[in-house]
Amino acid sequence: MRSNGEAGARRPFWVAMGLLVSVVVVVTAGAAAAVPPAPPNPSDGQIADAGAQVDAGVSEVGTLINQVAAADQQLQQLDDVVASKREEVNKALVDLQNARDAVDAAAVAVTDTQRELLDAGTKVGDARRDFDKFATQAYTRPGSSSMVTYLAAATPDRALDRAQVLNLVSKNQQQVLDSLRRAQIEQANRNSDARQAKSDADAAAAVAEQKKADAASAVAAAKAALDQQTVQRDNIMRERTAAQTRLDDARMNVAGLQGQREAFLAWDEQRKAEEAAIRAAAAAAAARAAADAAARERAAQAGEGKRPHIQLEDTPQSTPRASTPKSGSTPSTPSVTGSDAVETVVDRAMSQLGVIYAWGGGDEDGPTLGIHDGGVADSYGDYNKVGFDCSGLMIYAFAGVGVSLPHYSGYQYNAGTRVPVAERARGDMLFWGTNGSQHVALYLGDGKMVEAPESGKVIRVAAVREGGIMPYAVRIVS
Repeated sequence: MRSNGEAGARRPFWVAMGLLVSVVVVVTAGAAAAVPPAPPNPSDGQIADAGAQVDAGVSEVGTLINQVAAADQQLQQLDDVVASKREEVNKALVDLQNARDAVDAAAVAVTDTQRELLDAGTKVGDARRDFDKFATQAYTRPGSSSMVTYLAAATPDRALDRAQVLNLVSKNQQQVLDSLRRAQIEQANRNSDARQAKSDADAAAAVAEQKKADAASAVAAAKAALDQQTVQRDNIMRERTAAQTRLDDARMNVAGLQGQREAFLAWDEQRKAEEAAIRAAAAAAAARAAADAAARERAAQAGEGKRPHIQLEDTPQSTPRASTPKSGSTPSTPSVTGSDAVETVVDRAMSQLGVIYAWGGGDEDGPTLGIHDGGVADSYGDYNKVGFDCSGLMIYAFAGVGVSLPHYSGYQYNAGTRVPVAERARGDMLFWGTNGSQHVALYLGDGKMVEAPESGKVIRVAAVREGGIMPYAVRIVS
């Protein structure tokens, strides 16, 4: 148990310690929790690697674009070849049809000349027979009804000499016969020409048929080359699309990394500003707390005669006070009220920013040694540390307005007026766990609180954790 003299002697030490701590507050464990969690901060190497991937992607896509352009040009050339070959087929088909028409015409001519030649031969034969018959009748039967007989029927004066008439008729018959023979020869020549024309037309048709076959084969070959080139071009296009996708992804990655870097820098600026504000607030709070002799006196009175929390032996107090509340009972009434009293509570809590967590540590005068818990706290050596736990910090904060709180968050949950947590105000206590049995913190307003979090950490400002929070806040000073 401590005496009043001992308590008075300790106060300057703890006040000085609070002032020192407010200046060298461990910001990463205290103020950092008041800003959003740090966004990813890619390294310069990651950004450089991503940029290199973009450069490689640009080169790859550029190469493929050139290949596609070359393939397109080859396709156009092949398409022109195919189109030309197709027209050659059309020409060959026209030539083939013309040759076939010529063959048909020549065949008709051959048939016609053969028929005409046959007719000419028939006429020649008929004329020769008529002539032979006439000649025979003229010399063997002059009284017959032949032409000679007809001519001889005229008067002797007017008739020609029979021999002359016969000679004249004979010449005429011979002329007719010669004319018929010439016509027969001419028909024979025409028939020969027709047969030659038919032979030439057949040969031309055969050539045209071969040209048509050759043109069709050329079209097929050109079309096959075009199809092959089209497949190659499509493959290049697919490669180009895939490369473009990789390039787009790489660009997005670079943009994302740069965006992350910008977001981190913005966050870092916010964090630094928040830390500076908290350092300034902590320093100001520590200065006010150190200068507030009345608060220190009220704290001393609130803790006077109380058995230290870390004293586990059954040692009687030297000067027990009837006014000291027992665990779980209603705390003493604040000796000061109003907004100034709220700020006194806040200042005392904020003045301890950066002080180490020590399970079981802290009382009305400041941080104390922690105690053994036989578990986690011992693993962190809390029993060898001078600091606060969550409820110990509340004891110290509210002692400045003359309120003595029990060193257990579950009892502190019953220590004042409960208000809905949604209506919490600056200076209210917030609780977690069944009946406040897990944790307690002091609400600062604007969604922030000051707390002694857990072993291994220090007193810090943090954003209020809504998960698991009790439905009521406890208000002691109003």
